[in-house]
Amino acid sequence: MIDKNRNQGLPIEVADRVTRPFARFLKIEAAAGGLLLLCAMVALVLANSPFSAPFLNFWKMPIGLQVGQLDFTRSLHHWINDALMTLFFFIVSLELKREFALGELRNPRAAALPFLAALGGMAVPVSIYLVLMNGQPGVHGWGTVMATDTAFVIGGLALFGSSIPAQLRIFLVSLAIFDDVGAISVVAVAYGETLNFGALGLAMLSLGVVAISARIGIRSIPVYFVLGGGIWLCFDASGLHATIAGVILGLMTPARAWVGDERLRSIMSKLTAYPTGEHWSGDTSERHDLRETGRAIEESLSPLERLEMMLHPWVGFAVMPIFALANAGVAFSGVDLDQRVSAAIFAGLVVGKPTGVLLFAWLAVRFRVATLGNGLDWILLVAGAFLTGIGFTMSIFISNLAFTSALLPAAKLGVFLGSAMSATIGLLILFWWTSRNQEQTSEETTETSTFIASTSPDKPT
Repeated sequence: MIDKNRNQGLPIEVADRVTRPFARFLKIEAAAGGLLLLCAMVALVLANSPFSAPFLNFWKMPIGLQVGQLDFTRSLHHWINDALMTLFFFIVSLELKREFALGELRNPRAAALPFLAALGGMAVPVSIYLVLMNGQPGVHGWGTVMATDTAFVIGGLALFGSSIPAQLRIFLVSLAIFDDVGAISVVAVAYGETLNFGALGLAMLSLGVVAISARIGIRSIPVYFVLGGGIWLCFDASGLHATIAGVILGLMTPARAWVGDERLRSIMSKLTAYPTGEHWSGDTSERHDLRETGRAIEESLSPLERLEMMLHPWVGFAVMPIFALANAGVAFSGVDLDQRVSAAIFAGLVVGKPTGVLLFAWLAVRFRVATLGNGLDWILLVAGAFLTGIGFTMSIFISNLAFTSALLPAAKLGVFLGSAMSATIGLLILFWWTSRNQEQTSEETTETSTFIASTSPDKPT
């Protein structure tokens, strides 16, 4: 029997048996969180093993290029934290713009809840940290308790599948994105160096070139990657933290497709009108139409969507795990447990983050600036608020900028303990909530079945 559908899709090759399952795996967001956790654990084990010295010294290896007096040599650790992490913040910025342009945050009242909750989740923990660290070394590290680790939050929610409302995931992801953009904006200013106005001016000029290029219709992604690399170098030399380039370029990325649905159908109709035959080779009008259709299909997705699809797997499965390997290695034998910074970070993440998120969310709903949304209740918000205390990636990132080498191990210890405690409390509340809902659903089903049986006309007398 001939399969009528065999020619309706792309030809299947032997390699597809490997690449297709791998592509499906890359779309599982929880897998990225699991890999991130694995790399963090590997870094911790190696940093506290006999291989500690070579492992930690590996990240200090200088890499770069020197041409005359121009020196672009940096340590491997610096390239990871400043260059690779720019891609992470670029993706975060793309996600934020997508939500505002195409997603759930198009409604101002829907956007108000995660925005104000994120604002509280930054202001309250910073206030607690500053109070606890008043007059102490390391007070400048207040930015460590500001942000949320999106990957771990998504991974935690994925454990419960469809048992929790999708609205909770949207709320927490939106909040985490606001958190991260706010944190990196603060980092760029508060943890930068003395400003080089010449380099900063050149960065602004280059951003203007990007805006004009998009305006006049230059659509080549490689061109923008080259311009983005130049902008990163300008910010790196300007004194602002170079990762701010990723945030700005992400917000500048167009969210509207160049080819609309009607135009795409019109272009594709040319191909379907051609009879079958060997007329697709050579310099023919048919071949021109074929190439035009291919470009139209590609441009039916906005640059924002194409870049997000292209870079998301690289960030989730390469950039973030490499960052964890390079930064999560803390030799606990060198940690001074008497330093107050660990307790201040722990309090900021475990107490400050959920308190700030819940307080500002309650105020937003109380004064009708925002609504909870379908499926959300305050118990779910409490669980989600604790999950925002998982600072891990961003907290470690800011710790490297804010603390001296003497305080850094204690700061990272506070990050680890605070993130672990926040995750534990949040997940336990979600487990209780889902268990309670399943019991209620089971009882309602039993009562309904009993009622139907009791009212059935076939019931014997």
